[in-house]
Amino acid sequence: MSWRTYVLTDGSKHEAEFDTFVSNHPKGHILQSYAWGQVKKQTGWKPLPIMVKADDGNPIASALVLCREIPGTRRCILYCPRGPVVDFEDQKQTRYLFGEIMKLGRAQGAIMLKIDPDIRADNDRVRQNLERIGFRPSRTNQGFEGTQPRFVFRLDISPSLDELMANFHPKTRYNIRLAMRKGVSIKSLCGKEDLRTFYSILLETAERDRFLVRNYDYFETLWDELVSRDYARLFMAYYQNQPIAGTLAFTIGTKAWYIYGASSNEHRNVMPNYLLQWEMIKWAKDRGCTMYDFRGVSGDLDPNNPLFGLYRFKRGFGGDMVEFLGDYDLVLSKGWYFLWSEARPAYSKIVRRIAPVLRHFRSQAKAIGEER
Repeated sequence: MSWRTYVLTDGSKHEAEFDTFVSNHPKGHILQSYAWGQVKKQTGWKPLPIMVKADDGNPIASALVLCREIPGTRRCILYCPRGPVVDFEDQKQTRYLFGEIMKLGRAQGAIMLKIDPDIRADNDRVRQNLERIGFRPSRTNQGFEGTQPRFVFRLDISPSLDELMANFHPKTRYNIRLAMRKGVSIKSLCGKEDLRTFYSILLETAERDRFLVRNYDYFETLWDELVSRDYARLFMAYYQNQPIAGTLAFTIGTKAWYIYGASSNEHRNVMPNYLLQWEMIKWAKDRGCTMYDFRGVSGDLDPNNPLFGLYRFKRGFGGDMVEFLGDYDLVLSKGWYFLWSEARPAYSKIVRRIAPVLRHFRSQAKAIGEER
């Protein structure tokens, strides 16, 4: 049997076929959908969706490859988030697909391909297969904003709702019911007019918890590309007719992901975040999902870790912590890869170290000039 490779173009008539394959594949992921490529297109990446088909016309593998130019060069880097979508246990399929990606990468002037596949860390067979192809553990993520967390919490939501609730930590059950008793309500059919409200609460959360957040245009893009395709949904929590928290979930096939969460500084004692998660789990289950992903947690489970509270919150819903293989790089140009992964970070480090010294000398020079 022979295979043929197709690179989809913008507005391709194969978009539905591509996403259907991703939806139905065991390794399918929302970040490997055609739609996600359209999101990333708005942030400086060039999407290159690839599909491999057998003689009978049925797809056997796919990959959403993102291409980003390196400023000032004719080179680029490639990134395949949580992909590709292939049976990693099948060495023949995997080797063929990566061979096709390498051909595409060299034609684009790529220096490397980065992947962070949905493969557990203890899968030595797949790890060895990747290393035989030429992949190596990544030493740097510079230029790859949005690489995926190595540790996540995942919950099997195929049991009944009563069984799921029974498996929650007692404190989690208590907080869900507390939110109900206090009168917290969840709006699960939000319109785009609610997105601005969610974003304002997200900014409040970011300031309180000291993390960076993308600009509002990015969230509008998420809405236009994912919500419009029924791949995402916004949930808002209200208390005394005021919005106090919100979440954004992604979904494709039988999988759902909790992606963004925001909560106001006010009324946190009514536990809206717990009720939001419960409503999202019920929504995902109603859609036929069997896996609910709470996304990233820290691998450091020391209670003194500032991120331990996030781990405890997600653990309370009874899921399993999953560790993935992590980031792997396939080098396509050794010289350029060295400059990107070794020389560039070293140069940046030196600049950061000498910048205060340079600022001091400049200020001294300015002061001397003013005295004269």
